This record gives sequence, structure tokens and C-alpha cells, in this order.
Amino acid sequence: MNHPHPSTGGGQRRIAAAPPRLREIEVLIISAQGLKNVKHVTKMRPYGEVYVEKDVHVARTHVDEKGGTNPTWNDTVKVKFREGLPESDVLAALNVDIYAHGHVREKPVGSARVLLNDVLKGGDAAEPADNPVQLMTVQVWRPSGRPHGLLNLWVPPTGRFLLRRESLSFSLKELAEEEEVAAAAVAGWRKGGVESEEEMSLESVRAC
Repeated sequence: MNHPHPSTGGGQRRIAAAPPRLREIEVLIISAQGLKNVKHVTKMRPYGEVYVEKDVHVARTHVDEKGGTNPTWNDTVKVKFREGLPESDVLAALNVDIYAHGHVREKPVGSARVLLNDVLKGGDAAEPADNPVQLMTVQVWRPSGRPHGLLNLWVPPTGRFLLRRESLSFSLKELAEEEEVAAAAVAGWRKGGVESEEEMSLESVRAC
């Protein structure tokens, strides 16, 4: 009598579930104002953790060493979450948790959130002019539930910061023209230098 191998589970092989497809968006975390000072002995050094699904992916800004309760980061972070989440969950949000960095432990300062459906408006990546970047200021909430401070962030409707192709081409054209002018100037200087040397040599011969 043949017995199934234990690893096959009675002849049926288990197929591992495929990992979910992820979408990645870019977010510019600019600054915050009027945050709660949770450090009473040393200067507060805030940073932000940015995520949509914390168990999927968390991005982080750098620690602002000087701003205290009014930090400035200007960090563009990339945040990943399950593809199709904004369509399946209207309450799915971009979250920014602000902490005060410490040597012993990180102290929570406050949190801000923006619904994905309020910022990801779609758009055509081939037409950057139709995709205005969404600069916004949102309320920061203390862990107690009280409002305390504001957060400034920038979210493009497509999830990607786009450049105007026309502007980029124009800049490259200008750069090429400047390089041609510079090259012509150098060539003229070199030619003038050679002619001067020839004239000096001729004058030296005549003097002899």
C-alpha cells in the first residue's frame, strides 16, 4: 500500500499565495509649524514616518536637528501600498506620524492624514500641464486627539512628480547654444594667441 509523502499533505501540493502587487507614489514632506514640544530638557528633533499601510511599507524623513517645533524636511519619499487600494477602500489614507528623535526612545508628537482619493486624481502622465501638483496644509493631531500644529506636504495627482518636456527641451537647447558660444570664444582666443606669437617672432627676426 502506497502512503502519501508527508510533505504533500495527502497528495495535494500547497501553492504559495502570490505577493500582492504594489503601487508606489511620491510625496514631498515639506515642513510643519507649531508642533507640541515633547522635549522639555533638550531641543526637539522631529522626523516623520510616512505610510498608507503600515504593515506593507513605511518611508521616513530625515531628522531635523535645528527646527524644533517648526521643522523643515523638504524630503521626497516613496510610499508603497497594495495596488487598487484607493478604488476598493474610500477611507484609505496617506499618514504622516511625527516623532521626536531620542537616544532612549522616540516620543510621538502628532499625526496627520490625507485621504488618497482626495489627492490621487489620476491624469495623463503624457500631459504634465494637466497634472497640477497638490500642495496642501493639513492639521496635526496629538495622540490625545487634540489638534496641535500644521503639516505642509505636496502630492502629485498621478503619484509622480512630472517635468514639462517642452521646458526640458528648451533648457537643453539653451545649454547647447551656450556651449557653442563658449567653444567659439575659446577657439578665437587660441587663434589670437597663435597670431600674436607669430607676430612676436616676426618682430624678433626684424630686430635682428
